[in-house]
Amino acid sequence: MKRKILITGAGGYIGSVASYLFLQNGYEVVGVDNYSTGYKDPLALLENKFGKAKFRYYKADLKNDLSPIFEKEGHIEAVVHYAASCLVDESMRKPEKYFVNNVGGSLNLLNTMLRYGVDKIIFSSTCAVYGEAKYVPVDEIHSTEPSNVYGETKLMIEKVMEWYARLKGLKFVILRYFNVTGASDDGIIGDSKKPSSLLTQNVVRGVLGIEPFLLTCQEVDTADKTPIRDYVNVVDLNEAHLKAVEYLIKGGRNEIINLGTGSGNSVLEIVNSVEKATGVKIELKKTAPRQGEYAKMIASIDKAKKVLGWEPNRTIEDSIKSLVVWYQKHPQGW
Repeated sequence: MKRKILITGAGGYIGSVASYLFLQNGYEVVGVDNYSTGYKDPLALLENKFGKAKFRYYKADLKNDLSPIFEKEGHIEAVVHYAASCLVDESMRKPEKYFVNNVGGSLNLLNTMLRYGVDKIIFSSTCAVYGEAKYVPVDEIHSTEPSNVYGETKLMIEKVMEWYARLKGLKFVILRYFNVTGASDDGIIGDSKKPSSLLTQNVVRGVLGIEPFLLTCQEVDTADKTPIRDYVNVVDLNEAHLKAVEYLIKGGRNEIINLGTGSGNSVLEIVNSVEKATGVKIELKKTAPRQGEYAKMIASIDKAKKVLGWEPNRTIEDSIKSLVVWYQKHPQGW
């Protein structure tokens, strides 16, 4: 019999694809979202598709009292924690929002979980905890020196979890994402951020004529002067969460694990890939560069392979194709 899990940020981009994937794999899912950046629509779609016996969702802010959800739902095997404010540039302009939402909300979630006997959590962290890469590919023992507030808040939560593991018996897998892209394989659930901060999404929107595409990157020290990132497909990423839940249920030890592809693409390479996949050329125009960026970030995924038996199966072309299907169906998102 499959277990019951709670997913925070279930109405967001990654969380909604995750909810779909866990349901497809037989899990009973309880979704939580405050809809500040997430949406009710994908949750209603999943409830209609799988039924209330398999999927239920609640509007709730993690900073508020979560006990009614835990009391009503009874035994929850594990929490998959996606909910967060996650815009690098915004975090530099509104640091107070990020410390309150990300750190405060996560702390309240952890305290509530433990109070109700839920001791397993998969945490959505980020490669932003590393800061500027001192070497690539970046492994999990790379120093953590965040260069933006978003990364700092995620690192703070990681440290809280490590202390709670030591003092309160918390069991965790911390997954440090590199750059996430794509939609569900069937294209029915995808990214609705308006505007999106994610490059591939914005290029696809540009070639489809939904919204003008503007380069927001600073000039950096790479071959084509644009930043290089490791773009991992959102379904591949969530399959790692599925494996991490199963790993903890089977008694696995606490781990911090990178999720990426082990290779990178520059901004201009992504633009070229979208143009090639769609047969549409896009005019490149620049706008004000984002703060807190760095030149190159590529993951070492050796640990993910070893500990979780996970590696990505989808290419950047697969991600682009799923995004095209998603945006053709939902040009303005949900």
